[in-house]
Amino acid sequence: MMMTLVRTMVWLFLVLLPAGGVWAQKLFIPMDLTQNNHLKAYGITFLALTKEMPVDWLLNYKGGAFMMDMSSDIANECRIRGVSFDEISGAQAAQIYAEVQAEGSNTEVVRLEKAPRIAVYAPPGFRPWDDAVTLVMEYAEVKYDKLWDEEVMQGKLGEYDWLHLHHEDFTGQHGKFYASAANQTWYIQQVALLEGMARKLGYTKVSDLKHSVVEKIREFVANGGFMFAMCSATDTYDIALATENTDICAEVFDGDPADPHANDKLDFGHTFAFENFTVSLNPFEYEYSNIDIDANTILSTEKTDYFTLFDFSAKYDPVPTMLTQCHVNVLRGFLGQTTAFRKDLIKKSVTILAERDGTNQVRYIHGNVGRGTFTWYGGHDPEDYRHAVGDPPTDLALHPNSPGYRLILNNILFPAAKKKKQKT
Repeated sequence: MMMTLVRTMVWLFLVLLPAGGVWAQKLFIPMDLTQNNHLKAYGITFLALTKEMPVDWLLNYKGGAFMMDMSSDIANECRIRGVSFDEISGAQAAQIYAEVQAEGSNTEVVRLEKAPRIAVYAPPGFRPWDDAVTLVMEYAEVKYDKLWDEEVMQGKLGEYDWLHLHHEDFTGQHGKFYASAANQTWYIQQVALLEGMARKLGYTKVSDLKHSVVEKIREFVANGGFMFAMCSATDTYDIALATENTDICAEVFDGDPADPHANDKLDFGHTFAFENFTVSLNPFEYEYSNIDIDANTILSTEKTDYFTLFDFSAKYDPVPTMLTQCHVNVLRGFLGQTTAFRKDLIKKSVTILAERDGTNQVRYIHGNVGRGTFTWYGGHDPEDYRHAVGDPPTDLALHPNSPGYRLILNNILFPAAKKKKQKT
């Protein structure tokens, strides 16, 4: 009780500072069903952080609302981008803070202090609409840099706070598209690009280069970085970690056969999220391992393919609460090369954020590695249920309130809530 009173008094002090005899006004951005454009609201918040304006994230209040000092520039940007907002008085803000921090309420205030430096790991020539994360960052007007194997091996990850892994195959099996696309131009070009980069960096195999890359990314996370991935970049990352000293690539991928005893040599002590899985050594199978739920299994129940966000304590579990902020708690599922994770193969240290009720299908997970974190999200495109190679890009102007895309943007703001330790 005393702690709650102290916290409330602190917030009252912050918001009731007199300015010419008038309490400071606030700009309030609701994120419940009254919000006109949820996705661009994240971009507004990111913009404020780039201008060194602190933002308070009101977890579980009005859908995870944002509040900041009133700024005519930010207000104008809200109008231009179609983001709903209110100008409120300091007294009104104080009342909101008191309500959010009240004893017994599952709400909390998290202060966002600095815009995270964002990098996207993606091959040269990628198109932003090929990937849900880059697509939504473009739409929300969130700035990011691109880097790939060469930059990673040069140590440039240390310049960033948050890293997204584009739909990469970290196992060196070229996406396992061999059976369906071996003679197609795009596949031939992709293989040439991968093999050329491996040679440039002194590796004889793509898989060897990718093993080095995942280790660099592991160091980035362990040193305090935030890593986010979707679709095949999730399970193939862990598979690469588990097979660092084991060849799982068939001859069609690297010129020599896979180790037939590879599944007896997997190192689960080195993985982030999964354990006790088996990898597919069949080059003609469009699947990396048994971590992923077979898409055909999910397609058979497409009409009921929904997943539920877990409900966390905002005051005692702020991190998973931030990652699950949404205006709905049940979301439409969507497929990908990796769609959902088998619950029985997830390490007990990993937090499950969302799953499909009544099944072993987990869609969204989070965990810690060293001083950093990873968050993995199954599926390819939250607004394109069965996205295929070559399909037209999703137009997010038609989905400004997409709950599936909101989960991605939660992750982009998440690093802003954690203070970085000074380097020595």
